[in-house]
Amino acid sequence: MDLATLWFALVAVLWVGYLALEGFDFGVGMLTRGFARDDRERRVLINTIGPVWDGNEVWMITAVGATFAAFPEWYATAWSAYYLPLVVVLIALILRGLAFEYRAKNDTERWRRWWDRAIFWGSAAPAFLWGVLLAGFAQGLPLDARHDFVGGMADIFTPYTMLGGVVTLLLSLLHGAHYVALKTVGEIRARARELAGRVGALAAVAVAGFVLWTVGTAAGMSPWIGWVGGIAAVTLVGAARRLTGRGREGWAFIATFGAIAFVGVTLFGTLYPEVLPSTLDAADSLTVHNASSTDYTLTVMTWVAVPFIPVVLAYQSWVYWMFRSRIGVQHIP
Repeated sequence: MDLATLWFALVAVLWVGYLALEGFDFGVGMLTRGFARDDRERRVLINTIGPVWDGNEVWMITAVGATFAAFPEWYATAWSAYYLPLVVVLIALILRGLAFEYRAKNDTERWRRWWDRAIFWGSAAPAFLWGVLLAGFAQGLPLDARHDFVGGMADIFTPYTMLGGVVTLLLSLLHGAHYVALKTVGEIRARARELAGRVGALAAVAVAGFVLWTVGTAAGMSPWIGWVGGIAAVTLVGAARRLTGRGREGWAFIATFGAIAFVGVTLFGTLYPEVLPSTLDAADSLTVHNASSTDYTLTVMTWVAVPFIPVVLAYQSWVYWMFRSRIGVQHIP
C-alpha cells in the first residue's frame, strides 16, 4: 500500500470515528426535545454526554486537518463547494456548545427554552448535513479541468445526498437512544429502549435504500465492498434492536457503532481510488494520487501520527471508563 492510499484509509477512519462518536451525542441532543418530558429529564440527558461531547468533536477537527495536509486538492475543492453548508454546520456546533455551557446560567424558563432549542437544532442540523456532504463525495460534483467546482446548491442537495443525510440523522438518533438506555436508570431507560426499537426499523430501511443506490451508481472500487458494508450495516441495526429488547444496551450501542462504521466503509470503499469524482468529465476527477501531497509530506505525517494515535485513543477510552456510571432523575436536584 502506498502512502496516498494509506492516508485515504486513515481519513476515512477519522470520518467514521467522528460520525460514530459525535453521532450518539447528536442523537442525545435531539432527544432533549420531544423525548425528555421535563427539565430534570433534559438535565439527565445533557449530563450523560457532558464529559465527552467536546472530545468527540476533536475527531472532526482531526479529519478535516488530515484531509488538508494529506489531500490539499481534495480539501480545497470540496470545502469551497461546501462553503455555505459548512457555515451552517459551524454555526450550529457553536450554538450547541454555548447552550451546554450557558443553559444553567439563568434559572428562568424562557432562558432555558431558547438554549434547549439551540441544543436540538445544533444537533439535528449537523447530523443531517454531514450525511449530505459525505454522500456528495460518492456522488461527485461538477468539476472543470482545473478541478474547480462549477455548480450550485442543486448539485449538492440532490435526492441521493439528501437520503445520505436522512441515514446519518436516523443512525445518530438511534445511536443516541442506545446511549441513553446504556447511561440511565428508571423510566428514561425504558423509554429509550422503546424508542430505539421504533427508530431502528426506520434506520434499517433508510440504510438499505442508501446502500443499494450507492452501489448501483458507484464508479470507484469493485461494488462488493459496498455490498459487504451495506449488508453488515443493516444486519447490525437489526441486531441492535434485538439486543435492546433483551436489555443488552452495551452490545446494542456497539452494534449501532458498527453500523455507522460500515456505512462509512460503503461510502469510502466504493469511492476509492477517486476522492471526488467529476460529474462533467471523468478525466477531471480528483483521485487519491492526483489530489495528494508529496511523498515526503505523507512520510512526515505518518511518523507523527503513529506514536500519537494510540495515546489519543487510550486517553479517550479512559475518559469513557471514568464516566461510565448510570444516572437518573433522582440524581438531579
